[in-house]
Amino acid sequence: MKTRETSVILEGYGELWAMVNQVYWAMVRVTENELRPIGLSMIGAAALFLVKNAKTPATPAQLSRWLFREPHTVSGLLNRMEKQGLIRKTRDLERKNLVRVTLTEKGEKAYQQQSEMRIIRKLLSSLSPKQRNNLTTYLRILRSKALDELVVKRRSPFR
Repeated sequence: MKTRETSVILEGYGELWAMVNQVYWAMVRVTENELRPIGLSMIGAAALFLVKNAKTPATPAQLSRWLFREPHTVSGLLNRMEKQGLIRKTRDLERKNLVRVTLTEKGEKAYQQQSEMRIIRKLLSSLSPKQRNNLTTYLRILRSKALDELVVKRRSPFR
Protein backbone atom coordinates (compact mmCIF):
# COMPACT_ATOMS: atom_id res chain seq x y z
CA MET A 1 0.00 0.00 0.00
CA LYS A 2 1.36 3.39 -0.98
CA THR A 3 1.48 5.99 1.69
CA ARG A 4 1.69 9.70 1.01
CA GLU A 5 5.36 9.56 2.03
CA THR A 6 6.32 6.81 -0.47
CA SER A 7 4.28 8.52 -3.17
CA VAL A 8 6.27 11.74 -2.69
CA ILE A 9 9.55 9.77 -2.79
CA LEU A 10 8.55 7.99 -6.01
CA GLU A 11 7.50 11.28 -7.57
CA GLY A 12 10.91 12.72 -6.66
CA TYR A 13 12.63 9.88 -8.50
CA GLY A 14 10.30 10.30 -11.45
CA GLU A 15 11.04 14.01 -11.67
CA LEU A 16 14.78 13.35 -11.45
CA TRP A 17 14.57 10.62 -14.10
CA ALA A 18 12.54 12.91 -16.37
CA MET A 19 15.13 15.69 -15.92
CA VAL A 20 18.01 13.31 -16.73
CA ASN A 21 16.20 12.23 -19.91
CA GLN A 22 15.36 15.79 -20.94
CA VAL A 23 18.96 16.91 -20.46
CA TYR A 24 20.30 13.90 -22.37
CA TRP A 25 17.96 14.30 -25.34
CA ALA A 26 18.37 18.08 -25.50
CA MET A 27 22.16 17.65 -25.55
CA VAL A 28 21.87 14.92 -28.20
CA ARG A 29 19.81 17.21 -30.44
CA VAL A 30 22.10 20.23 -30.17
CA THR A 31 25.14 17.99 -30.67
CA GLU A 32 23.66 16.35 -33.76
CA ASN A 33 22.77 19.78 -35.14
CA GLU A 34 26.41 20.76 -34.81
CA LEU A 35 27.74 17.45 -36.21
CA ARG A 36 25.40 17.34 -39.22
CA PRO A 37 27.52 19.67 -41.43
CA ILE A 38 30.51 17.32 -41.14
CA GLY A 39 28.37 14.27 -41.89
CA LEU A 40 28.49 12.62 -38.47
CA SER A 41 25.82 11.37 -36.10
CA MET A 42 26.41 11.47 -32.38
CA ILE A 43 26.97 7.71 -32.26
CA GLY A 44 29.39 7.98 -35.19
CA ALA A 45 31.28 10.75 -33.41
CA ALA A 46 31.38 8.59 -30.26
CA ALA A 47 32.77 5.68 -32.28
CA LEU A 48 35.47 7.92 -33.79
CA PHE A 49 36.38 9.13 -30.31
CA LEU A 50 36.65 5.59 -28.94
CA VAL A 51 38.65 4.27 -31.91
CA LYS A 52 41.02 7.23 -31.72
CA ASN A 53 41.55 7.07 -27.93
CA ALA A 54 41.64 3.31 -27.29
CA LYS A 55 45.01 2.00 -26.07
CA THR A 56 45.09 -0.65 -28.82
CA PRO A 57 43.14 -0.81 -32.11
CA ALA A 58 39.52 -1.41 -31.17
CA THR A 59 37.42 -4.39 -32.17
CA PRO A 60 33.74 -4.20 -33.13
CA ALA A 61 32.90 -6.23 -30.01
CA GLN A 62 34.69 -3.72 -27.79
CA LEU A 63 32.94 -0.82 -29.51
CA SER A 64 29.61 -2.58 -28.98
CA ARG A 65 30.28 -2.81 -25.23
CA TRP A 66 31.64 0.73 -24.93
CA LEU A 67 28.73 2.24 -26.89
CA PHE A 68 26.07 0.09 -25.14
CA ARG A 69 24.80 -1.08 -28.52
CA GLU A 70 24.03 -4.52 -29.92
CA PRO A 71 26.84 -6.04 -32.03
CA HIS A 72 24.72 -6.00 -35.21
CA THR A 73 23.98 -2.28 -34.67
CA VAL A 74 27.69 -1.48 -34.33
CA SER A 75 28.47 -3.66 -37.32
CA GLY A 76 26.05 -1.62 -39.44
CA LEU A 77 27.50 1.63 -38.08
CA LEU A 78 31.05 0.52 -38.88
CA ASN A 79 30.04 -0.59 -42.39
CA ARG A 80 28.53 2.86 -43.05
CA MET A 81 31.59 4.59 -41.60
CA GLU A 82 33.87 2.43 -43.75
CA LYS A 83 31.85 3.34 -46.87
CA GLN A 84 32.23 7.02 -45.90
CA GLY A 85 35.98 6.45 -45.73
CA LEU A 86 36.21 7.29 -42.01
CA ILE A 87 37.49 3.96 -40.71
CA ARG A 88 39.32 0.89 -41.92
CA LYS A 89 38.52 -2.63 -40.75
CA THR A 90 41.43 -5.06 -40.96
CA ARG A 91 41.97 -8.63 -39.84
CA ASP A 92 44.19 -9.03 -36.81
CA LEU A 93 47.50 -10.54 -37.88
CA GLU A 94 47.73 -12.87 -34.87
CA ARG A 95 44.05 -13.79 -34.50
CA LYS A 96 42.61 -14.11 -37.99
CA ASN A 97 39.00 -14.20 -36.74
CA LEU A 98 39.43 -10.80 -35.05
CA VAL A 99 38.77 -7.49 -36.82
CA ARG A 100 40.51 -4.29 -35.78
CA VAL A 101 39.14 -0.82 -36.45
CA THR A 102 41.39 2.16 -37.17
CA LEU A 103 40.80 5.68 -38.43
CA THR A 104 41.65 6.64 -41.99
CA GLU A 105 43.07 10.03 -42.87
CA LYS A 106 39.52 11.23 -43.51
CA GLY A 107 38.49 9.75 -40.15
CA GLU A 108 41.33 11.59 -38.43
CA LYS A 109 40.14 14.84 -40.03
CA ALA A 110 36.52 14.19 -38.97
CA TYR A 111 37.75 13.37 -35.45
CA GLN A 112 39.63 16.68 -35.37
CA GLN A 113 36.56 18.57 -36.61
CA GLN A 114 34.30 16.97 -34.02
CA SER A 115 36.88 17.72 -31.31
CA GLU A 116 36.56 21.40 -32.18
CA MET A 117 32.80 21.35 -31.70
CA ARG A 118 31.79 24.05 -29.28
CA ILE A 119 28.26 23.26 -28.14
CA ILE A 120 29.04 20.66 -25.47
CA ARG A 121 31.87 22.80 -24.12
CA LYS A 122 29.49 25.77 -24.07
CA LEU A 123 26.79 23.83 -22.24
CA LEU A 124 29.13 22.24 -19.73
CA SER A 125 30.92 25.52 -19.05
CA SER A 126 27.68 26.79 -17.54
CA LEU A 127 28.74 24.67 -14.55
CA SER A 128 31.64 25.64 -12.33
CA PRO A 129 34.66 23.30 -12.27
CA LYS A 130 33.49 22.01 -8.87
CA GLN A 131 29.98 21.38 -10.21
CA ARG A 132 31.41 19.53 -13.23
CA ASN A 133 33.56 17.37 -10.94
CA ASN A 134 30.57 16.63 -8.72
CA LEU A 135 28.39 15.81 -11.72
CA THR A 136 31.09 13.48 -13.07
CA THR A 137 31.26 11.73 -9.70
CA TYR A 138 27.48 11.31 -9.54
CA LEU A 139 27.24 10.06 -13.11
CA ARG A 140 30.02 7.51 -12.50
CA ILE A 141 28.09 6.18 -9.51
CA LEU A 142 24.89 5.87 -11.54
CA ARG A 143 26.71 4.27 -14.49
CA SER A 144 28.38 1.77 -12.18
CA LYS A 145 25.07 0.80 -10.58
CA ALA A 146 23.38 0.48 -13.97
CA LEU A 147 26.22 -1.72 -15.24
CA ASP A 148 25.94 -3.86 -12.13
CA GLU A 149 22.25 -4.30 -12.92
CA LEU A 150 23.05 -5.23 -16.50
CA VAL A 151 25.76 -7.62 -15.34
CA VAL A 152 27.99 -6.20 -18.03
CA LYS A 153 31.66 -6.95 -17.82
CA ARG A 154 33.15 -3.50 -17.41
CA ARG A 155 36.06 -2.64 -19.66
CA SER A 156 37.27 0.86 -20.30
CA PRO A 157 38.94 1.64 -23.63
CA PHE A 158 41.37 3.88 -21.79
CA ARG A 159 43.02 1.38 -19.44
